[in-house]
Amino acid sequence: MIVVTGATGNIGRPLIQALTEAGQQVTAVSRHTAAVPNGARHVVADLAEPASLSPALAGAKALFLLLSGDLHATGANPADIIGEAAAGGVRRVVLLSTLGVVTRPSGQTRIAMRALEDTLRESGLQWAILRPGGFASNALWWAESVRTQQVVAAPFGDVGVPIIDPADIAAVAAACLLDDRHAGGVYELTGPQVVTPRQQAEAIAAALGSPVRFHELTRDEAKAAMSQSMPAELADDTLDILGSPSPAELHVSPDVLRVLGRAPRPFADWAARNVAAFR
Repeated sequence: MIVVTGATGNIGRPLIQALTEAGQQVTAVSRHTAAVPNGARHVVADLAEPASLSPALAGAKALFLLLSGDLHATGANPADIIGEAAAGGVRRVVLLSTLGVVTRPSGQTRIAMRALEDTLRESGLQWAILRPGGFASNALWWAESVRTQQVVAAPFGDVGVPIIDPADIAAVAAACLLDDRHAGGVYELTGPQVVTPRQQAEAIAAALGSPVRFHELTRDEAKAAMSQSMPAELADDTLDILGSPSPAELHVSPDVLRVLGRAPRPFADWAARNVAAFR
């Protein structure tokens, strides 16, 4: 049995589907009651209280660990989750980390994530670490404005990074959970090419078959909008990356191809599969 945390998200859902299609028993963990893909058992647990995971972990052989941002807050101790996994008999953990632990290691969240990576390495368990960059699914931030105004509003319209389809992250995670060859692997996950916000708007328009206008925000306008849903410090940090990506953040990694034997899918594929969100 394999336990998947973050089971209702953009990575968790396709990961559960991939694992069940591979004939695995899956326990899907989320903080609240929710529908999960067919074939999975659902357990409600709060990762901020690692002991609540015990019923889900009992009898499990592997764990996919995805942490939400609040688990890096003061007082949180996500390392205890790894201890609970070991105590429950789990033999392998695949951790969703972030490319930022390498490219911008000084941020508080990334310091905490790097410490968690180190805890996993020292746990005695089998492990693999996934470090994705930006997600294609972040384009869902624009869904309402596309539906209501046919517009994508974003800063730095012609500055891009090689964003990755979350379904490709899920596919790599499934491989790492199922295949011993990936034990001890650290994989940097990106899409196949750098894509700018303006190009993303064009891909969404092509998927819709109707025009979508791109409106470039100033940095201050973008920060004001982002600060409604995240701390201002995190908004600034995100805008630093979007506006001035480093060479490491622009690098197209070969790791998806190495693991899956195929190239990562372009943003246009993601937009076509998720076009209903923009209608």
